[in-house]
Amino acid sequence: MTTVTATVIPEAERGEVTQLKVIHSEWIKLRSLRSTLFTLLAAVVAMIGLGYLFSYFTADRWSHLPPGERLHFDPTLTSLRGFFLAQLAVGVLGVLVVSGEYATGMIRASLSAVPRRLPVLWAKALVYGVVAWVLMTAAALIAFLVGQAALSGRHLGTSLGDPGVLRAVFGAGLYLTGVGLIGVGLGALIRNTAGGIATLFGVLLVVPVLVEALPSSWYDAIDKYLPSTAGQGLVHVHADPNTLAPWTGFAVFCLYAVIALAGAAVALRRRDA
Repeated sequence: MTTVTATVIPEAERGEVTQLKVIHSEWIKLRSLRSTLFTLLAAVVAMIGLGYLFSYFTADRWSHLPPGERLHFDPTLTSLRGFFLAQLAVGVLGVLVVSGEYATGMIRASLSAVPRRLPVLWAKALVYGVVAWVLMTAAALIAFLVGQAALSGRHLGTSLGDPGVLRAVFGAGLYLTGVGLIGVGLGALIRNTAGGIATLFGVLLVVPVLVEALPSSWYDAIDKYLPSTAGQGLVHVHADPNTLAPWTGFAVFCLYAVIALAGAAVALRRRDA
C-alpha cells in the first residue's frame, strides 16, 4: 500500500494572492454549482416565457379590454413582465452565492486562502453581477422581441428605435443585476440562506404592500424611494409622475445595493468565519 504524505507548499511558492486570482476562483465555483444553472435557467425561462404569454393574451383579448387599460397600455412593459418573477430567482441565487458556503463550511477554506477577506466578497459580487447582467439583458431582449411578435398581429407592437424602449429593455437587465447584488450583500451580511431570502423578499415585495396602507401623503413621499419602485422605473417607457425619473430612481436603487455590500464588508471584517 502506497502512503501519500501531504506537504504544505510555502506561500512564496504558491504565489501572491491577487484579486484577479480570487475572481477566477469564484468564477470556477459559481459555474460548477448545479444550482447556478437551474436557477438562472428558471430566471431566463420566466423572463422570456411570461413575456410572450402576457403579450399573446393581451393581443388576443384586446377587443375586450376596458378603455382605461387600452389607454395605459405599454407594449414594452407587457413583453418584459417576466422580470417580476425572474427577480426572485436572481435574488435567491445571489443570497446562495455566499450563504451556501457558510452552510457547508466552505467559507473557512475561502477565507483561509484569502486572509484579507474583502477580496472574496468583491469577487463574488463582481462575478455574479457580470453573469446576471449578461444573461438577464439577453433574456430581456429576447422577451421583448418575441413579445412584440405576438403583439404585431393586432398592430400593437413597438420597436427598439422608439423613445424610451431601448432604455427599458436594457434597464430590465440592469434592475435584475441590482437585485442579484443586493442578494449577495444580504447573504454575506446575514450568513443564513433562509434569513437572507426572507429579508430580500421582504424588502422587494412585502414593504411596498405595507406602505400602501399608509395615508396617501405618506405613501407618495415614501413609495418612490423604495428599492423596487425606484429600480423598476427604468423598465417603464412612460414614467409615472409620482415616481423618480428612471435614471434617478436607478441611482437610488444602486445605493441600496451599495449599502448591502458595504454592510457585508464591515461584518466580514469584524466577525469570525
